[in-house]
Amino acid sequence: MSVHLQIEATRGAARAGKLVTPHGEVETPVFMPVGTLASVKGVPQDVLEELGVQILLSNTYHLYLRPGVETVRRMGGLHRFMSWDRAILTDSGGFQVFSLNDLRKVSEEGVAFRSHLDGSAHFLSPEKAMEIQIGLGADIIMAFDECTEYPAEAQRVRDSMELTLRWAERSKNYFEAHKNEVPWVRSYQPSAVSRQEKQVLRFAQDDNCRDENSQAQSLFGIVQGGMDRELRRESAARTIDIGFPGYAIGGLSVGEPRELTRDIVLSTLEHLPSDKPRYLMGVGTPEEIVQYAQAGIDMMDCVLPTRAARHGLLFTSEGKVSIKQARYAQDDGALDPACDCRVCRRYSRAYLRHLYASNELLAQVLNTVHNLHYYLATMKTVRAWIRAARY
Repeated sequence: MSVHLQIEATRGAARAGKLVTPHGEVETPVFMPVGTLASVKGVPQDVLEELGVQILLSNTYHLYLRPGVETVRRMGGLHRFMSWDRAILTDSGGFQVFSLNDLRKVSEEGVAFRSHLDGSAHFLSPEKAMEIQIGLGADIIMAFDECTEYPAEAQRVRDSMELTLRWAERSKNYFEAHKNEVPWVRSYQPSAVSRQEKQVLRFAQDDNCRDENSQAQSLFGIVQGGMDRELRRESAARTIDIGFPGYAIGGLSVGEPRELTRDIVLSTLEHLPSDKPRYLMGVGTPEEIVQYAQAGIDMMDCVLPTRAARHGLLFTSEGKVSIKQARYAQDDGALDPACDCRVCRRYSRAYLRHLYASNELLAQVLNTVHNLHYYLATMKTVRAWIRAARY
């Protein structure tokens, strides 16, 4: 059985429910914090649990380069490696390779690129992306796609969409042939194994791990098509024909106006199955995640809350606060009087401004905790609003 969505309430186009995964149920619509390197920068896993994070996103490209998929696989998969027993989604690495610009070369077979770490040469194909993600062992993995730049000529957008569709089929074929190799669903034999493999064997035998007959890893397809509504419709229809348990809208937030992003999301949503999870990749502000949840998106991720926090930009019920500004130097009020996060309950704006101005690492930690809480609380409010329609 693959990951699946149970819709329990609707309000207009919005829907609330549960995304059932091998590592627990996830309340939807959900915001997924980004833990690129198996870590949400500056925030330990116990704090993430306290914040109510139910699912994290990690990055295939970065984990492939460091520490390497074999290291993670031998440790029993990403969940064991990072000591996180809740759900995980990994992206395919397509967007990161897209971002390399001059360091990559795209062909029918895949993408040749040079590492941003040391310049070493690598090749990522749909099959390789699946091999890596199966080895990492996330609950949800993504088909390998090509992210189309903006702006782009019409023929370029179509060619890119067609390539993504061919890669989607190759991704699924490889996944179907190898899906039982996920670290936490494999059968381990006790004979002739190393000490490290024995540790993995112990992991595989505990009560929290699954066998081949239980629910396993799932592969989601990605809809591309640039900023062309008709190509998006075609991409959605043909991706659905290939057949996946969930569908993502990719290729956005690549420099286009925010109004255009919204138009493409809404027009693409019309063509996605109502009974499958809908995942909007890499978008957006607190206001945008509310709008997209109201439109019927079930899953979203974005680096904005953590990245903005590291630059001193904080989201509050009274609007954005740039804590670096001198006007907060003697402000003894809470960052957000309406917020009940551990930061707002304890620290003043003056102290947070002092930490940031002093380049203290604690500034990044506290800022990130607050921003994550704000995003998660916002989505919790949306879920309550949807469910309230029943009453």
